[in-house]
Amino acid sequence: MFGGQPIIVLSQNTKRESGRKVQLENIAAGKAIADVIRTCLGPQAMLKMLMDPMGGIVMTNDGNAILREITVQHPAAKSMIEIARTQDEEVGDGTTSVIVLAGEMLAVAEPFLSQQIHPTVIIRTFRKALEDIVELLDTKLCIQLDPLDETRLKEVVKSCVGTKFIGRWSELAVEIALDAVKTVRLTENGRTEVDIKRYAKVEMVPGGSIEDSCVLKGVMINKDITHPKMRRTIKNPRIVLLDCSLEYKKGESQTNVEIIAEQDFTRMLQIEEEHVARICADIIAVKPDLVFTEKGVSDLAQHYLIKAGITAIRRLRKTDNLRIARACGATIVNRTEELTEKDVGTGCGLFEVRKLGDEYFTFITDCKDPKACTILLRGASKDVLKETDRNLQDALHVAKNLVLEPRLVPGGGAIEMALSRALIQKDPQNRAVAQALEIIPRTLAQNCGANTIRTLTALRAEHASHNKPDVCTWGIDGETGQLVDMKERGIWEPLSVKLQVYKTAVETAILLLRIDDIVSGSKKRGGNEGPTPSQMAAGAE
Repeated sequence: MFGGQPIIVLSQNTKRESGRKVQLENIAAGKAIADVIRTCLGPQAMLKMLMDPMGGIVMTNDGNAILREITVQHPAAKSMIEIARTQDEEVGDGTTSVIVLAGEMLAVAEPFLSQQIHPTVIIRTFRKALEDIVELLDTKLCIQLDPLDETRLKEVVKSCVGTKFIGRWSELAVEIALDAVKTVRLTENGRTEVDIKRYAKVEMVPGGSIEDSCVLKGVMINKDITHPKMRRTIKNPRIVLLDCSLEYKKGESQTNVEIIAEQDFTRMLQIEEEHVARICADIIAVKPDLVFTEKGVSDLAQHYLIKAGITAIRRLRKTDNLRIARACGATIVNRTEELTEKDVGTGCGLFEVRKLGDEYFTFITDCKDPKACTILLRGASKDVLKETDRNLQDALHVAKNLVLEPRLVPGGGAIEMALSRALIQKDPQNRAVAQALEIIPRTLAQNCGANTIRTLTALRAEHASHNKPDVCTWGIDGETGQLVDMKERGIWEPLSVKLQVYKTAVETAILLLRIDDIVSGSKKRGGNEGPTPSQMAAGAE
């Protein structure tokens, strides 16, 4: 208290900025992030080499992977990085496009802020434009895809893969992506589910070439058998999956045993052996050829299983166990006493243990109706494999989106130009958003070294002269910078990816324009400075 009044002390280090200045700073931060990965869009995209603090290197042109590795201080830049992650989780592709478009949405708002137009007015216009975009895409500007049309499906996934490092092996990547999605696709009660994350595992094995990669109709795990006398190859095996240990029962918590007589210790060991023998007898009763367990297998248990001609593999991951269950039709059992004939999986055609490189891998393949698969990736080095994996994940997500929502829009910036023209025709107030959408074809032209102004002017003219009721499919060839008809080239993109790009980019621009103040309450290390005389005077008043 000072003179009967409470003193409000603001640390000297508290940074407070407000109004237009903060909005313009946020726009500058958003544009800076967009500029970092602008060159990563299109087939002629450049790669970024990222170095982490431990000295590791990542080489990629995947927007999400780049932004995940870089460190920024500005809060607006952090929210821009967050939208790339959101885009990746939602639809798996379009991470570079969403950042580039969000940065341009902020850039077109800048002149209006400089003219003292209130941010709320700009936000209202942006939101109205987004509603128009969604309506136009849902009704006029998309085409329906027949999910059974293999050729068209391959075209769409190929146009996604064409902009990536794996583009040289696009035929193989497309085959792998579509094959994997078809394998894990599950239709129950009229509902289709495609769970790539859980049931389509990618195993990267250095060595060989990318052409050796394939989709296994089953599961591959990085494990070897527990005993050298166990069989390494079994045709049509009966498989039992366990979630319990095949070893001596250990106490749940700290256990003390008091032994008085000498025979008590012998009896205790005997009880342990009887316990293991009983567990093994339960397993042997259902006559399996293969036993997988998520826990350990003791030496005594191995002895009993070998005598019965059973191969055991221990310490599986839970996720691998779930995939094997889906692939061969087995049920994971928690107690061996509960094992019954219906828990045994008989859907596998071949079990074998093979050596790839320096390690042993277990293959459970030739499954009758596998609803899980493993994608085996081969490559010259770990860096190549990691980039291939990132690209393949995008292709898998595109294939999944097409299965779940089979609607397409033309690629190569064609849909952005068509949307831009349709938005202005619908409402002249949408001009700023229409202008921002042109950043995608402009960046495609820039990245392949074409004359940007001439190319964009020709593309605008092409779209302006299009008077047919269907969508104009003229866009920019990302390889040469020439104007081409995307319909003839077969370059299409899933509608779900584009819709998510526009929604995320516009919503982010709206969010950042709504911020008019950044208050930082962080203190410098090194002490608690008291209030200055001027601050105390301010408090006294």
